[in-house]
Amino acid sequence: MSQPRPASESGAASSAPRRRRPASLVFEPPEAVADPEHFFDLESMDDPQELLRRSTELALAFRVAADRATEYQAIAAAQLADPRRFDRLPLATLAEQAEWSEDYAQKMIEFGRGLLRDGGTHLGEAD
Repeated sequence: MSQPRPASESGAASSAPRRRRPASLVFEPPEAVADPEHFFDLESMDDPQELLRRSTELALAFRVAADRATEYQAIAAAQLADPRRFDRLPLATLAEQAEWSEDYAQKMIEFGRGLLRDGGTHLGEAD
């Protein structure tokens, strides 16, 4: 049974190490979020070079954020399913709460156990 892997490890580009630091994800002001055409002020950029640079930074930042969130999901799943916990969740309950299939929940539990064994997520590593 293979473990779920972050998106950055699954593509053809995964063999190339990342050299660039991802852009910081900042929350947009509520009035900007209400405008469906507004997205991190990208729509107001006139310079295509700057637009490409900033949108690439954002895409990388979102990928890194998704990978980290997935690792945290796996850690939480492993902790919630730990047989040593008196209040552990059954696989079906965990899957339902996370909106996963039971097979995927089992894979995430195993992935999370591996992360816990290896010292957690890769938050401190440079990308």
